[in-house]
Amino acid sequence: MNRLILFVVCGLTVISQAVGQKKQLTLEEIWGGAFRTEYMDALRSMKNGKQYTVLNFTGPGQSSLDKYDYKTQQKVETIVASSDAVPFFTSYEFSADESKLILATEIEPIFRHSRLGIYYVYDVKSKELTKISVDKIQEPELSADGTKVAYAKENNLFVFDLKSAKTQQLTTDGKFGSIINGITDWVYEEEFAFVQAFEWNSNGTKIAFLKFDESEVPHFSMDVYGQNLYPYQHEFKYPKAGEANAKVSLHMIDVASAEVSKVDLGAPYYIPRIKWMNNPNYLSVRTLNRHQNHLKLIAVNAKDNSSTILLEEKDDAYVDITDALTFLADDSFIWTSERDGYNHLYLYDQDGNLLNQITKGNWEVTSYYGYDQAEDRIFYQSVEEGSINRDVYHISTSGQEKTKLTQKVGTNGADFSADYSYFINTFSSATTPYEFTLHKAANGKKVADIKDNKALSKQLEDYALSKKEFSTLTVNGNELNMYMIKPLDFDPNKAYPLFMFQYSGPGSQQVANKWWGANDYWHQLLAQQGYIIACVDGRGTGLKGRDFKKVTQLELGKLEVEDQIAAAKKLSELPYVDEERTGIWGWSYGGFMSTNALLKGNDTFEMAIAVAPVTSWRFYDTIYTERYMKTPQENASGYDDNSPFNYPELLKGKYLLVHGTGDDNVHVQNSMRMVEALVQANKQFDWAIYPDRNHGIYGGNTRLHLYTKMTDFIKENL
Repeated sequence: MNRLILFVVCGLTVISQAVGQKKQLTLEEIWGGAFRTEYMDALRSMKNGKQYTVLNFTGPGQSSLDKYDYKTQQKVETIVASSDAVPFFTSYEFSADESKLILATEIEPIFRHSRLGIYYVYDVKSKELTKISVDKIQEPELSADGTKVAYAKENNLFVFDLKSAKTQQLTTDGKFGSIINGITDWVYEEEFAFVQAFEWNSNGTKIAFLKFDESEVPHFSMDVYGQNLYPYQHEFKYPKAGEANAKVSLHMIDVASAEVSKVDLGAPYYIPRIKWMNNPNYLSVRTLNRHQNHLKLIAVNAKDNSSTILLEEKDDAYVDITDALTFLADDSFIWTSERDGYNHLYLYDQDGNLLNQITKGNWEVTSYYGYDQAEDRIFYQSVEEGSINRDVYHISTSGQEKTKLTQKVGTNGADFSADYSYFINTFSSATTPYEFTLHKAANGKKVADIKDNKALSKQLEDYALSKKEFSTLTVNGNELNMYMIKPLDFDPNKAYPLFMFQYSGPGSQQVANKWWGANDYWHQLLAQQGYIIACVDGRGTGLKGRDFKKVTQLELGKLEVEDQIAAAKKLSELPYVDEERTGIWGWSYGGFMSTNALLKGNDTFEMAIAVAPVTSWRFYDTIYTERYMKTPQENASGYDDNSPFNYPELLKGKYLLVHGTGDDNVHVQNSMRMVEALVQANKQFDWAIYPDRNHGIYGGNTRLHLYTKMTDFIKENL
């Protein structure tokens, strides 16, 4: 029997007051930055565990790196500040012994994570500043002793010796569109989420790096319209599903001789991570097959490049890649796995033998923070208190003495001092903006308040804001997490239009007890104008176990769409929902979903908005798509049966399609094919193209224009 279980989360104090006494939100305020959330500046713990550093921007073109005391929260000193002698810097990295800094200036973004810049080494004691290269370079990294800097430039690796001020080129075969040394290609950067593909060992004698041969990767280009008389083409290698990926190989550099050698790993298809162990002679390497359902963790002996398999992970669907790998002093290691059906922590010895499963239960470990060897404590975040909440814990490697370190119900995250004596807790909920507090890592006891957003809470008291109601909705045999936002003057005897929001991608989560993003403010604006907003995380979303997440394997867009349609039908049975006025919207994967929901659920949805949607997984990249779908050659029906431009004739409702022409991620090709299919089916629809805007569609007034268009479309059609 389907049932609706409702748990109301108390809202801000404004909710009990009359709407007429409160202000209405405006799009200009939302996208003009009127509601400023204060965040804790990114901090990095000093090795002593008692102090941390923060990069502060003190004025236009001015920055300083300052040291603070954990206990007092007072500034101890300014390590370096921009001046006539030190250029304005926007990021920094310490050497292992904290005697030197790399300062980044003149940064130029490339893709999502990658960037070029002019970099300097700053000696903390002597205050000497040394430019690493006169040219813009990528990913400079100091050796452990702080005497050398390795970096990438124009697809090759170099090392700069600080003592001699000489630069040595380590690789020579790098070439645009062909060979990349030490830096990932586009698809690795986007889907495996790393750029620097080289690492120093712990004594600075070796550098391990990945080489990408993308000669056979298909070429992709998109027009950039710009401001000049003629547009130009932006070109890069982009492997779409089923096409050739770059051939990746592992290599080792002996720093003293500059000799480069190749490591034989048996022709792995992907190498998504490399990480040196504490022993400077051993490197850990993770490899994957093309289907990404067979992972190997390999130990490479850097003395002779021999290798040994430490462990293997196999899954009928896929194996996730995470950064939750820590080597203990003796190179035994902590690892995460879904092998028992939920993501948990495991302990292995240095030879890859399982010692024990550390965490257990029908819940997920969501973040791994680190290991305090002195106290035998592993620190982690999990959803033990419900899948929409997060808490921080520590536990021993034996799986005993588990201690919950956070108490407030909502989303808790942690940043630990280097010696694990303190942590800064980041907390928020659907009713409480971000709070930052200092705690003892041993027991979670609060030491001090650092920063909060009381000013924002006070500001929002003047506005007519509704509470976010969390619940579960049982459809298709599953209890799905849901939230609902009703108009503040909600009358249960009236019937309101329903506007649904979702993303629905594998392992994702939208229904979470945390503070608002910009879309939440927009949803509040729509609620003020008489709409009920609902969001349902259907099958395939995350943090409810392996089987719930991976049930959509090989058929992205089938079960997820069925759940959104069923949820809309179920919600339309509520007496205060007008079943003739149901809409849905989403961005990226959510745009793919909203388009499919409008077509396949044309008896349920009257309108949909799709922003930057995938319309065929054949157009998307190899690593993401094949992880869930295999290749189009192996699974043609899985790709095509849920591709919305294959059934445009199903369109009955109102449809708004939006895309940026500069989207290097989900190419505008997706929307153009959807447009052509709808035109040839003689289906009327609305669409908007934003020239040169990427997947985020922002810059200047772009977001304001987009959300004005979407708001007007909702008013006119729902």
